[in-house]
Amino acid sequence: MKCSDKISNVQSDIRGPLYVEAMKMEAAGKKILKINSGNLAIFGHNAPASAKEAILNSIDDAVPYCDFRGMIKAREAICNYYKTRGVTDIDVDDIYIGNGVSELADITISVLLDERDEILLPRPCYSLWSNCAKKVGAKPVYYTCDEQADWFPDIEDIKRHITDRTKAIVIINPNNPTGALYSDDNLKQIIEIARQHKLVILTDEIYDRLLYDNLKHTPVAKLAPDLFVVTYNGLSKSHCVCGFRAGWMLISGPDSESAEFRSGVDKLTSLRLCAGAIPQLIIPSALADTESTAKLFVPGGALYERRKATLDAIEKTDSLTCVKNSGGLYVFPKIDSRFKISDDRNFAKKLLQEKHILLVPGSGFDNETPDHFRVVMLPTPEELTNAIKSIDDVLKKHFM
Repeated sequence: MKCSDKISNVQSDIRGPLYVEAMKMEAAGKKILKINSGNLAIFGHNAPASAKEAILNSIDDAVPYCDFRGMIKAREAICNYYKTRGVTDIDVDDIYIGNGVSELADITISVLLDERDEILLPRPCYSLWSNCAKKVGAKPVYYTCDEQADWFPDIEDIKRHITDRTKAIVIINPNNPTGALYSDDNLKQIIEIARQHKLVILTDEIYDRLLYDNLKHTPVAKLAPDLFVVTYNGLSKSHCVCGFRAGWMLISGPDSESAEFRSGVDKLTSLRLCAGAIPQLIIPSALADTESTAKLFVPGGALYERRKATLDAIEKTDSLTCVKNSGGLYVFPKIDSRFKISDDRNFAKKLLQEKHILLVPGSGFDNETPDHFRVVMLPTPEELTNAIKSIDDVLKKHFM
């Protein structure tokens, strides 16, 4: 049987061929350090007690199908979350709960884009968005996030890539894989481009609560109340419940602009009857529980100390440099130009085979040059320090 041509260009390096090889090595008795995915629980970062209590206390509420948009109590909590953050003129019917942001992104792209339509994506880009576009026959068009400017989107580069086929722009803030948190000024410039060219803004903000150094995140929907904006978020990372797949999207802006889109989303979310109901039980308590997340990102907190160990280890090498991240679980180091790497997947394969470390090379995020890779900062500080040393060793052994 021949597979559909629609998926011929779809590929995820996060769970791709290297991941499959790593699982075979693990089955053969090798211990693999998996820094390919932000899968918190496998590194001992567990769900807060509030999440477990919410399920135990309300499990019977999750037995029947719920509204295809999601449980009302969960959507009320999400709506209130955004209102307290300055997003106005929204109500519970503007919110759809899904089986993670991944499902909702797939639904969005299926509803929004026709074949040959173009969608602007950041480079480097979390591959969910590019793969969803490829699957429907749309064209991913990449705008530069500038490493020399702390990985902020290059405004002039965005402008250069707009054509009469451009329909939407994706913003990932804080960014995956770079960990950059964009300034309000940078966001406002992107919003103005969307305003001038009548682009839908799709803004992935799932790391909005995962911030270091007392930084604050501003929702795009707050800055653009007059525009058609779809905001994506969830609990996978902020509350260490990746496997629950508790995600949502918020549609904001003029109803007249989004009416047809909403109708299409209703059709596709209705087809799957409803999102998993058990994960929805934890949404109200999770959004009320800000302390469980915040304590991880201050000095002494588990994720703060892991970031420090990773960045310190990178700084001690002469093979790598790295822009300090402001949010999320990742950094995106650059390999020094004296190393001759023409295929970064080959570099990642040698690292796996020789050091038993699994990571995603930069090409897995549509990066143009084979000189970056993503580090997931979830193992212990000691494991992360040793991993960076191992990367340095492989580079010097094979690529000088």
